[in-house]
Amino acid sequence: MPLPVSPEVLVVLGTRPEAIKLSPLIQQLQEHPRLRPVVVSTGQHQELVDYALAATGCEIAANLHVARPNLTLNELSSSVVSGLDAFVNGRYGPPPKAIRGQVRDHYPAMCIVHGDTSSAAAAALTAFHLRIPVLHVEAGLRTGTTLSPFPEELNRQLIGRIASFHLAPTRANVQNLVREGVDIGRTYVTGNTGIDALQNAAAREEPYGRPELAWLEDDTTTRVVTVTAHRRENWAEGIAGVASAVHRLANAYPDVRFVVPVHPNPVVAQVMRDELSAVPTVTLTEPMEYRPFARLLARSYLVITDSGGIQEEAPAFGVPVLVARTTTERGEGVEAGTLELVGIDPERIVASASRILDDQEARDAFSRQPNPYGDGHASERIVDAIEHLVFNSPVPRSEGPGFIRADVLEWAGFRRTDAIDGPTYVREGVRTDHAVHDIEGMPIVPNTAETADAPHGAAEAR
Repeated sequence: MPLPVSPEVLVVLGTRPEAIKLSPLIQQLQEHPRLRPVVVSTGQHQELVDYALAATGCEIAANLHVARPNLTLNELSSSVVSGLDAFVNGRYGPPPKAIRGQVRDHYPAMCIVHGDTSSAAAAALTAFHLRIPVLHVEAGLRTGTTLSPFPEELNRQLIGRIASFHLAPTRANVQNLVREGVDIGRTYVTGNTGIDALQNAAAREEPYGRPELAWLEDDTTTRVVTVTAHRRENWAEGIAGVASAVHRLANAYPDVRFVVPVHPNPVVAQVMRDELSAVPTVTLTEPMEYRPFARLLARSYLVITDSGGIQEEAPAFGVPVLVARTTTERGEGVEAGTLELVGIDPERIVASASRILDDQEARDAFSRQPNPYGDGHASERIVDAIEHLVFNSPVPRSEGPGFIRADVLEWAGFRRTDAIDGPTYVREGVRTDHAVHDIEGMPIVPNTAETADAPHGAAEAR
């Protein structure tokens, strides 16, 4: 029997990386015959989010407009909590437990958050308070120290405590979660959706679109080193160390061109411009749109970065990555040999970069390693997993330990009820007819011996 309505899946995002990495998943949900994505933007990087989502054909259902000048992390978090709470209550009504005598068919089946931003952590907490199961995409990344990166490391640990289902890029991410007490049956190895997005973007070969980068359109032989630096924990000596290293490398290798997309934060931008604006082989440019930047990564000979996403993306093109941080949550890349952790000391950055620039074999040692972060099909695996959770479709194939549907649903607050045609999972709430229904709206007959003390509920997953 067809569903009376398509179950809605909330997707909360707000930053450029979130929009980029979630766009392939939103596209897959948009094309699914029975699932409907409802995208909520926090409004932090709205123009960039609009650009990233344009190809999905999915309209943004709500903009929380949290972006304001000099916004603190606490102000950001509180704005997301209050804004998302108001949106959900306005669209769907109060959470199921608070409802008496109303149909709950249209309450969200789940809420998807991505990664480790403060807005993602706030959205996850809000969804939990609203009794909406949380699915965490890019789960299980850890550095082991709560101040590096700040505040991302603690954000992802908080989401890890809240989430019902953990969609991990790698097996090592699953191991991190299990060490923290997460049941392995609530984890699923998918690969990283960022690789899905990257492959789609690079294949388009979109023009760079900047006058200062026009030389790249015709020059296919000059070695290019791409440099990005923006992380909050690097705002002091870290950014200055990277800039100093680039200056020294430019002096030592006049035949190499350095492309530095400068982060819009004035703290970062001023340091970079003061150090590098007069260096003739360094091209400073404004932050690049995603598709041209994917093309730049593919064109690069070497990348120096403190970005988390680029640590996953550049190896997809066989480009070595020097990570300008003291720790990384992407240890698989270090172990695989696609990344080298060089810290923020200019001496070490220069030494490692020089080794790669001087020795083709040293570069090839990075390039020939397979990318541990994905094969471009993570979004398909995630939608297959969601379909299994909601509709009890066939169990999807896993690249690692498979998840257990019952574990995920029971952690999310669903109760198993034995019906005539097998077990059904129901969530607290009362229908107008005070009967228990499955997700298709059909009455079910519970095993009264097992459910006598359970409240009536509207079925949300089967």
